[in-house]
Amino acid sequence: MSDYLELVKRRESCRNFDPNRPVEKEKLERCAEAAWLAPSACNGQPWRYLIVTNPELAEKLRPLMMELKMNKFVQNCPAFAVVLEESTVLKVSLSQKFKDQDFAPIDVAFSASQFCYEATEQGLSTCIIGWHNERKIKELFNLPKGTRVRLILAVGYAATDKLRNKIRKPIKDVIQYYE
Repeated sequence: MSDYLELVKRRESCRNFDPNRPVEKEKLERCAEAAWLAPSACNGQPWRYLIVTNPELAEKLRPLMMELKMNKFVQNCPAFAVVLEESTVLKVSLSQKFKDQDFAPIDVAFSASQFCYEATEQGLSTCIIGWHNERKIKELFNLPKGTRVRLILAVGYAATDKLRNKIRKPIKDVIQYYE
């Protein structure tokens, strides 16, 4: 059995993809299954994934992440997972108790995280992209009005196997124990 903490340490945001190495469909299917199995409030599963490997469609999607000179690295990325948030109906009695809490974005984040960790397990690299032109992406995929484009996951093989050092705040500054 693998060590989950070691997997977490290996996962990083890749900004240097190998443009000559396509991602195998079987690996993307495993990532999608991991995302599908994520927990969600009242099992609402407010996510949907659009997996893009078609070169022509990827070419149309890339500029919608690169506006204002952002995310230039997606030029070399061979695959994307467009992560959508869709409406879900929580049980009425529960939703009234938590009427000020919107669980859907949290649930979508759990799902995207599981996709990324499975990608790492499969030897792939990912980068979670929050900066994108939602309106134009919705037009590109002809998405319904109530659907949100929350994230885009860039997926591919890193051009190098070298991992960067993770720079984090000291753990004592972010974790408190009450014993």
